[in-house]
Amino acid sequence: MATNGDQKQSEAGRHQEVGHKSLLQSDALYQYILETSVYPREPESMKELRELTAKHPWNIMTTSADEGQFLNMLVKLINAKNTMEIGVYTGYSLLATALALPQDGKILAMDINRENYELGRPIIEKAGVAHKIDFKEGPALPVLDELIKDEKNHGSYDFIFVDADKDNYLNYHKRLIDLIKVGGLIGYDNTLWNGSVVAPPDAPLRKYVMYYRDFVLELNKALALDPRIEICMLPVGDGITLCRRIK
Repeated sequence: MATNGDQKQSEAGRHQEVGHKSLLQSDALYQYILETSVYPREPESMKELRELTAKHPWNIMTTSADEGQFLNMLVKLINAKNTMEIGVYTGYSLLATALALPQDGKILAMDINRENYELGRPIIEKAGVAHKIDFKEGPALPVLDELIKDEKNHGSYDFIFVDADKDNYLNYHKRLIDLIKVGGLIGYDNTLWNGSVVAPPDAPLRKYVMYYRDFVLELNKALALDPRIEICMLPVGDGITLCRRIK
Protein backbone atom coordinates (compact mmCIF):
# COMPACT_ATOMS: atom_id res chain seq x y z
CA MET A 1 0.00 0.00 0.00
CA ALA A 2 1.43 3.40 -1.00
CA THR A 3 2.28 5.84 1.78
CA ASN A 4 1.57 9.56 1.63
CA GLY A 5 5.28 10.08 0.99
CA ASP A 6 5.19 7.70 -1.95
CA GLN A 7 2.18 9.49 -3.41
CA LYS A 8 3.82 12.90 -3.07
CA GLN A 9 6.99 11.61 -4.71
CA SER A 10 4.95 10.17 -7.57
CA GLU A 11 3.03 13.41 -8.04
CA ALA A 12 6.26 15.40 -8.03
CA GLY A 13 7.70 13.21 -10.76
CA ARG A 14 4.64 13.23 -12.99
CA HIS A 15 4.94 15.30 -16.19
CA GLN A 16 8.63 15.85 -15.53
CA GLU A 17 9.24 15.48 -19.25
CA VAL A 18 7.55 17.69 -21.83
CA GLY A 19 5.21 15.61 -23.94
CA HIS A 20 4.97 13.08 -21.11
CA LYS A 21 1.90 11.14 -22.15
CA SER A 22 3.04 7.73 -20.98
CA LEU A 23 0.34 5.41 -19.71
CA LEU A 24 2.83 3.60 -17.47
CA GLN A 25 1.78 3.70 -13.85
CA SER A 26 5.36 4.28 -12.77
CA ASP A 27 6.89 7.63 -13.72
CA ALA A 28 10.25 6.28 -12.59
CA LEU A 29 9.93 3.46 -15.12
CA TYR A 30 9.07 5.90 -17.90
CA GLN A 31 12.07 8.03 -16.93
CA TYR A 32 14.23 4.89 -17.05
CA ILE A 33 13.07 4.17 -20.62
CA LEU A 34 13.90 7.73 -21.68
CA GLU A 35 17.29 7.88 -20.02
CA THR A 36 18.40 4.35 -20.91
CA SER A 37 16.98 3.79 -24.39
CA VAL A 38 15.71 7.04 -25.89
CA TYR A 39 17.92 9.99 -24.99
CA PRO A 40 21.31 8.27 -25.56
CA ARG A 41 20.25 7.46 -29.15
CA GLU A 42 18.21 10.59 -29.90
CA PRO A 43 19.67 12.46 -32.91
CA GLU A 44 21.03 15.88 -31.95
CA SER A 45 18.52 17.63 -34.21
CA MET A 46 15.59 15.87 -32.52
CA LYS A 47 16.96 16.78 -29.10
CA GLU A 48 17.29 20.40 -30.19
CA LEU A 49 13.73 20.48 -31.51
CA ARG A 50 12.38 18.75 -28.40
CA GLU A 51 14.05 21.32 -26.15
CA LEU A 52 12.82 24.18 -28.31
CA THR A 53 9.27 22.85 -28.22
CA ALA A 54 9.46 22.56 -24.42
CA LYS A 55 9.43 26.35 -24.26
CA HIS A 56 6.23 26.63 -26.30
CA PRO A 57 2.99 27.22 -24.34
CA TRP A 58 1.27 24.31 -26.14
CA ASN A 59 4.12 21.86 -25.60
CA ILE A 60 1.76 19.10 -24.43
CA MET A 61 0.82 18.73 -28.11
CA THR A 62 4.26 17.43 -29.06
CA THR A 63 5.00 13.80 -29.79
CA SER A 64 6.82 12.23 -26.85
CA ALA A 65 10.48 11.29 -27.29
CA ASP A 66 9.84 7.55 -26.94
CA GLU A 67 7.14 7.69 -29.61
CA GLY A 68 9.47 9.66 -31.86
CA GLN A 69 12.04 6.88 -31.51
CA PHE A 70 9.37 4.30 -32.28
CA LEU A 71 8.22 6.11 -35.44
CA ASN A 72 11.79 6.50 -36.66
CA MET A 73 12.44 2.77 -36.37
CA LEU A 74 9.04 1.83 -37.79
CA VAL A 75 9.62 3.87 -40.96
CA LYS A 76 12.96 2.13 -41.42
CA LEU A 77 11.53 -1.34 -40.78
CA ILE A 78 8.89 -1.00 -43.50
CA ASN A 79 11.31 0.70 -45.92
CA ALA A 80 8.90 3.59 -46.38
CA LYS A 81 9.63 6.12 -49.08
CA ASN A 82 6.40 8.03 -49.76
CA THR A 83 4.72 9.15 -46.54
CA MET A 84 2.18 11.59 -45.15
CA GLU A 85 1.68 13.34 -41.82
CA ILE A 86 -1.55 15.02 -40.73
CA GLY A 87 -0.90 17.29 -37.76
CA VAL A 88 2.64 18.64 -37.54
CA TYR A 89 2.87 21.17 -34.68
CA THR A 90 6.59 22.08 -34.42
CA GLY A 91 7.65 19.00 -36.36
CA TYR A 92 9.17 16.54 -33.87
CA SER A 93 7.45 13.45 -35.32
CA LEU A 94 7.95 14.91 -38.80
CA LEU A 95 11.70 15.13 -38.18
CA ALA A 96 11.73 11.58 -36.80
CA THR A 97 10.18 10.36 -40.05
CA ALA A 98 12.31 12.55 -42.32
CA LEU A 99 15.53 11.29 -40.74
CA ALA A 100 14.42 7.70 -41.32
CA LEU A 101 13.54 8.13 -44.99
CA PRO A 102 16.04 7.68 -47.82
CA GLN A 103 17.40 10.83 -49.50
CA ASP A 104 14.70 10.68 -52.17
CA GLY A 105 11.92 9.98 -49.67
CA LYS A 106 8.94 12.31 -49.41
CA ILE A 107 6.54 13.51 -46.72
CA LEU A 108 3.33 15.36 -47.47
CA ALA A 109 2.87 17.28 -44.20
CA MET A 110 -0.32 19.15 -43.32
CA ASP A 111 -1.24 21.42 -40.44
CA ILE A 112 -3.63 24.34 -39.94
CA ASN A 113 -0.87 26.38 -38.24
CA ARG A 114 2.26 27.23 -40.24
CA GLU A 115 3.58 29.43 -37.43
CA ASN A 116 4.24 26.41 -35.21
CA TYR A 117 5.94 24.54 -38.04
CA GLU A 118 8.15 27.56 -38.74
CA LEU A 119 9.53 27.28 -35.20
CA GLY A 120 11.00 23.88 -35.98
CA ARG A 121 11.82 24.40 -39.65
CA PRO A 122 15.32 25.88 -39.12
CA ILE A 123 16.30 22.76 -37.15
CA ILE A 124 14.82 20.51 -39.84
CA GLU A 125 16.79 22.42 -42.48
CA LYS A 126 20.00 22.17 -40.44
CA ALA A 127 19.43 18.41 -40.20
CA GLY A 128 19.50 18.26 -44.01
CA VAL A 129 16.05 16.75 -44.49
CA ALA A 130 13.89 19.75 -45.40
CA HIS A 131 13.95 18.76 -49.08
CA LYS A 132 11.93 15.65 -48.20
CA ILE A 133 9.01 17.69 -46.80
CA ASP A 134 6.13 19.26 -48.72
CA PHE A 135 4.29 21.32 -46.11
CA LYS A 136 0.74 22.48 -46.76
CA GLU A 137 -1.03 24.87 -44.42
CA GLY A 138 -4.75 24.41 -43.90
CA PRO A 139 -7.31 21.66 -43.30
CA ALA A 140 -6.24 18.22 -44.51
CA LEU A 141 -9.60 16.94 -45.78
CA PRO A 142 -9.73 19.13 -48.93
CA VAL A 143 -6.16 18.08 -49.78
CA LEU A 144 -7.04 14.42 -49.33
CA ASP A 145 -10.13 14.81 -51.51
CA GLU A 146 -7.99 16.29 -54.29
CA LEU A 147 -5.50 13.46 -54.01
CA ILE A 148 -8.23 10.85 -54.26
CA LYS A 149 -9.53 12.37 -57.48
CA ASP A 150 -6.33 11.25 -59.22
CA GLU A 151 -6.19 7.46 -59.55
CA LYS A 152 -2.38 7.47 -59.56
CA ASN A 153 -2.44 8.51 -55.90
CA HIS A 154 -4.47 5.47 -54.85
CA GLY A 155 -2.26 3.02 -52.99
CA SER A 156 0.77 5.27 -53.40
CA TYR A 157 1.66 5.92 -49.75
CA ASP A 158 3.79 3.57 -47.65
CA PHE A 159 3.18 5.18 -44.26
CA ILE A 160 0.76 7.79 -42.92
CA PHE A 161 0.83 9.28 -39.40
CA VAL A 162 -2.22 11.08 -38.03
CA ASP A 163 -1.98 13.30 -34.95
CA ALA A 164 -4.56 16.03 -35.51
CA ASP A 165 -8.22 16.84 -34.74
CA LYS A 166 -9.67 13.72 -33.16
CA ASP A 167 -13.19 14.56 -34.29
CA ASN A 168 -12.05 14.07 -37.88
CA TYR A 169 -10.10 10.84 -37.46
CA LEU A 170 -12.86 8.74 -39.00
CA ASN A 171 -13.19 11.20 -41.88
CA TYR A 172 -9.46 10.88 -42.44
CA HIS A 173 -9.63 7.10 -42.33
CA LYS A 174 -12.33 6.98 -45.01
CA ARG A 175 -9.93 8.73 -47.36
CA LEU A 176 -6.57 7.40 -46.24
CA ILE A 177 -7.58 3.79 -46.75
CA ASP A 178 -7.61 4.50 -50.49
CA LEU A 179 -4.29 6.33 -50.46
CA ILE A 180 -2.26 3.84 -48.42
CA LYS A 181 -0.88 0.89 -50.34
CA VAL A 182 -1.81 -2.72 -49.58
CA GLY A 183 0.75 -3.68 -46.94
CA GLY A 184 1.25 -0.06 -45.93
CA LEU A 185 0.69 1.37 -42.45
CA ILE A 186 -1.49 4.13 -41.04
CA GLY A 187 -0.70 5.23 -37.49
CA TYR A 188 -3.40 6.99 -35.46
CA ASP A 189 -2.04 8.79 -32.41
CA ASN A 190 -3.78 9.33 -29.04
CA THR A 191 -6.07 6.30 -29.33
CA LEU A 192 -5.96 5.70 -25.57
CA TRP A 193 -6.59 9.41 -24.96
CA ASN A 194 -5.06 10.02 -21.54
CA GLY A 195 -6.50 6.69 -20.40
CA SER A 196 -9.97 8.22 -20.59
CA VAL A 197 -11.24 5.45 -22.88
CA VAL A 198 -11.83 3.35 -19.76
CA ALA A 199 -12.84 6.16 -17.42
CA PRO A 200 -16.36 6.05 -15.92
CA PRO A 201 -18.91 8.53 -17.31
CA ASP A 202 -18.70 10.71 -14.21
CA ALA A 203 -14.89 10.83 -14.10
CA PRO A 204 -13.49 14.36 -13.46
CA LEU A 205 -11.83 14.78 -16.86
CA ARG A 206 -10.45 17.96 -18.35
CA LYS A 207 -12.87 19.57 -20.80
CA TYR A 208 -10.87 18.87 -23.94
CA VAL A 209 -10.30 15.26 -22.87
CA MET A 210 -14.02 14.80 -22.25
CA TYR A 211 -14.96 16.48 -25.54
CA TYR A 212 -12.80 14.26 -27.75
CA ARG A 213 -13.19 11.01 -25.83
CA ASP A 214 -16.32 9.88 -27.67
CA PHE A 215 -14.65 10.51 -31.03
CA VAL A 216 -11.67 8.40 -29.98
CA LEU A 217 -13.95 5.61 -28.75
CA GLU A 218 -15.88 5.71 -32.03
CA LEU A 219 -12.64 5.49 -34.02
CA ASN A 220 -11.32 2.57 -31.99
CA LYS A 221 -14.56 0.65 -32.49
CA ALA A 222 -14.59 1.36 -36.24
CA LEU A 223 -10.96 0.32 -36.73
CA ALA A 224 -11.55 -2.95 -34.88
CA LEU A 225 -14.42 -3.78 -37.26
CA ASP A 226 -12.77 -2.68 -40.53
CA PRO A 227 -12.06 -5.82 -42.62
CA ARG A 228 -9.65 -3.91 -44.88
CA ILE A 229 -7.00 -3.61 -42.17
CA GLU A 230 -5.11 -5.49 -39.49
CA ILE A 231 -4.64 -3.45 -36.33
CA CYS A 232 -2.33 -3.27 -33.34
CA MET A 233 -2.97 -0.82 -30.49
CA LEU A 234 0.18 0.02 -28.56
CA PRO A 235 0.50 1.84 -25.21
CA VAL A 236 3.31 4.05 -26.56
CA GLY A 237 2.94 7.72 -25.70
CA ASP A 238 -0.78 8.38 -25.46
CA GLY A 239 -1.61 5.22 -27.39
CA ILE A 240 -0.98 4.63 -31.08
CA THR A 241 -2.99 2.26 -33.29
CA LEU A 242 -1.22 0.85 -36.31
CA CYS A 243 -3.43 -0.16 -39.23
CA ARG A 244 -1.95 -2.37 -41.95
CA ARG A 245 -4.02 -2.37 -45.10
CA ILE A 246 -4.64 -5.92 -46.30
CA LYS A 247 -7.13 -5.27 -49.12
